[in-house]
Amino acid sequence: MDVEKSFRMREGHGGSSYSKNSSLQKKVSDKVKHIAIEAIQRLYLETKPKSLAIADLGCSSGPNTLSIIGELYQAVVDVARGTVGTTQALEFVVYLNDLPSNDFNSIFEALPQFYSDLDHQGRKDNVAGDEREDRFPIYVAAFPGSFYGRIFPNKSLHFVYSSFGVHWLSKVPPGIYDENGESMNKGSIYISAGSPQQVRHAYSEQFRGDFSSFLRLRSQELTTGGRMALILLGRESSDDFDRGNSKLWELLTQSFTILIKEGKVEKEKLDSYDVHFYAPYRDEVEEVVSKEGSFKLDQLTMIQSGTTKHSSGMVIAMTIRAIQESMIEDHFGEGILDPLFSTYAKLIDNELLKGEIVATTLALVLINLC
Repeated sequence: MDVEKSFRMREGHGGSSYSKNSSLQKKVSDKVKHIAIEAIQRLYLETKPKSLAIADLGCSSGPNTLSIIGELYQAVVDVARGTVGTTQALEFVVYLNDLPSNDFNSIFEALPQFYSDLDHQGRKDNVAGDEREDRFPIYVAAFPGSFYGRIFPNKSLHFVYSSFGVHWLSKVPPGIYDENGESMNKGSIYISAGSPQQVRHAYSEQFRGDFSSFLRLRSQELTTGGRMALILLGRESSDDFDRGNSKLWELLTQSFTILIKEGKVEKEKLDSYDVHFYAPYRDEVEEVVSKEGSFKLDQLTMIQSGTTKHSSGMVIAMTIRAIQESMIEDHFGEGILDPLFSTYAKLIDNELLKGEIVATTLALVLINLC
């Protein structure tokens, strides 16, 4: 399966769209956004560029995209006004990156309101009534392409932000297939308690290779001393299987199995479907950064986000659907989507009765040494 062509968040503003089903990601991002905000403020104070270039990698679509851009913008504006006065020339250039199939149009449609909100905030902040414009200029453009390849010119960026992007691999690990090209992880779509060691090793190696390439390429695109703030799903321990991300993939596998028993899905289809995802342990992240050598790991924070007694299986299922729908539809066909995720929601609700599902998120700040 060609990930670059098939993988995208559900476009538009419909009931199953990513735009309508990304509140869980925002809730977690909000818990760690201070890390990105502090990093870009420190970067600005150290370099004071007249034109600050920011890239959001894996930006997706929906309200979360422009929300974080607005907060990063405001954070720098606050520091600029507080330290160098209101006459300092400053403009922002924002590059939004995702795969070419991403719904960039919905982002562009939201830009007029985004600019209007910034204008309103600028007028509120301009209490001194100086003669400059109410807000610093900000220019937004799209740069489609995989972030596992080069995207931007050499040394053209000051700050890179990526939220819930880097845990998506460039491809399903080739190492999970035997000499006949068949998956050694049959019956599972991700690492499960019963997955062979070869499968676990293949996923880890694919992440290490992909993340190393990601760092090397970003180092070429960032200025020396430039910062990266990355948010990605991870694991609390070295155990490959946990009651968080792994549990959610296991329940989705069980949903497929139920549909197989009902005659709605062929078993061979499930056996040949594996996700291009990996939630690394923090030690793996630290090892790759150290070995690759282009960045200094300035900060690494791990947070736990658990469900509550008010959590809804349907909300969680629709969140996963908005992310996985394109891949599942491409492999299994559109007809299974509704019964699959209806079953998935029920299984999640049943699982929540047994206890929390706790996902681990890693938040990193890296400084470019090259």
